[in-house]
Amino acid sequence: MVESEIGRPEGDEYTPFYAAYIARVSERDILGVLARQSEETRAALGSVPDGRAGWRYAPGKWTIREIVGHLADVERIFAYRALRIARGDRTPLAGFDENAYVPASGADARPLAELVEELAAVRQATLTLFRGLTPAAWQRRGTANGAPISVRALAYIIPGHERHHLEVLRTRYGVTGGETTRR
Repeated sequence: MVESEIGRPEGDEYTPFYAAYIARVSERDILGVLARQSEETRAALGSVPDGRAGWRYAPGKWTIREIVGHLADVERIFAYRALRIARGDRTPLAGFDENAYVPASGADARPLAELVEELAAVRQATLTLFRGLTPAAWQRRGTANGAPISVRALAYIIPGHERHHLEVLRTRYGVTGGETTRR
């Protein structure tokens, strides 16, 4: 698949809720963004001492470990949505409650390094899926959480969502390193 064949998603391919995530990805090479981001995220999270991974910047906020678990969960769900839609499945896909998923994940009881490796494995699977899509599959649209969504919008939402949380990790948790580059 040639990057120019993928293109950026148009505004009618996703709901306004996702616009901020998509706006965080200015690059055209979405597969390159996904590949580079995995390494950048590993570098940033590799700088977090184990003793700090369970820290919350305020009561009721997620720990660093919970954020990493959340990133893996959300990427799996969005990649699954992309798979279903890319394969022409017209079945409306259910939404999910990330606030219910986080405590149920048990991420806060796991070592941060294990969660980082899981996130990297999820990203590798996502990249493998996206690299194998046909030009027609990239253009397909479906319904998720009662709203329209396209395969290419999901491909942009995934790194945009991660960039959002990495910024939170930097500004609220003091995580440094692994700066996101935009090319």
